[in-house]
Amino acid sequence: MGRQTPLYDSHVASGAKMVDFAGWDMPIHYGSQLNEHRQVREAAGMFDVSHMAVVDLAGAATRDFLRHLLANDVAKLKTTGAALYTCMLNPAGGIKDDLIVYRRDDGAYRMVVNAGTRDKDVAWITEHAADYGVTVNERPELAMIAVQGPAAREAVHGVVSDGLAAGLADLKRFHALAGDGLFVARTGYTGEDGYEIIVPGDAAADLWARLAARGVAPTGLGARDTLRLEAGLNLYGSDMDEDTTPLESGLGWTVAWEPADRDFIGREVLESQRAAGPGRVLVGLVLDGRGVLRGHQKVLTDKGEGETTSGSFAPTLERSVALARVPAGTTSARVEIRGRPHDVFISRPPFVKNGQPNLQI
Repeated sequence: MGRQTPLYDSHVASGAKMVDFAGWDMPIHYGSQLNEHRQVREAAGMFDVSHMAVVDLAGAATRDFLRHLLANDVAKLKTTGAALYTCMLNPAGGIKDDLIVYRRDDGAYRMVVNAGTRDKDVAWITEHAADYGVTVNERPELAMIAVQGPAAREAVHGVVSDGLAAGLADLKRFHALAGDGLFVARTGYTGEDGYEIIVPGDAAADLWARLAARGVAPTGLGARDTLRLEAGLNLYGSDMDEDTTPLESGLGWTVAWEPADRDFIGREVLESQRAAGPGRVLVGLVLDGRGVLRGHQKVLTDKGEGETTSGSFAPTLERSVALARVPAGTTSARVEIRGRPHDVFISRPPFVKNGQPNLQI
């Protein structure tokens, strides 16, 4: 048996199929992954993401520390609650993890990192924080619920106090607001609007039940994966890892090159790669015909071989899509499925935008 989130009993009571995910017992679906996917695209679904790690950092030099630790620049976060998506790199420019960092108040920041990398992330952060006198506090007593879909915000507003609901009504994307003992961020991993709510673990089941009572459907990690793939969002360990850089992973936009004198970890290697141009890049593929694209399938291109990094049937499109790492300059490709090459189109992600097909073939 793996580690359990505070919502484990709620999942079991709802008939979830539980699987191991990064050492945690997590729901893959509650009966129909396809229905759960469509529920999020059309109304609202909620995900237990309590296996992810919340890490709070404090100290007078925290801002300077994070400007060195992360490829994006926290100096962009001008107001309390502002958030930033970024990669945390190793000295060779490889991606140790992708994460979101929030500014809480002067000298205090919050990071949310991936479940599969949480132990190595906390160790890496703690090691480098020592030089800055920054306190690193992992918060295992907290849970996290993501509520996503076109009806998600209204549902959340209905289960919090009137005061917090009023504040959330004006909350911009990639900003967070604290209240009612909650930390509510207008972020997500589905391509839909909604919130990611950090809640005390002992209050998570009650919040989950109140959201369910308002028609928010429990949604498993299976639908979360197809939703994020349709939205063209990378999955750590599949589409990026410590052997790939942001420039090779479609994440060059997350690197803050200015100011030029900001010395972040991995910068020197990335500067050289940017100047020369990466030899391989991440692209979107759309299958032309029947079949299913999966990760680790061979991609035959006009510039040489590549490989799919993740792939699946995309319910919103009713066809199969994938992300793939291919030689730079690739203009045409085929994917080997069970030893046979199949035609694919190259389409810049996202494949689905604002709930609607966004193929650029």
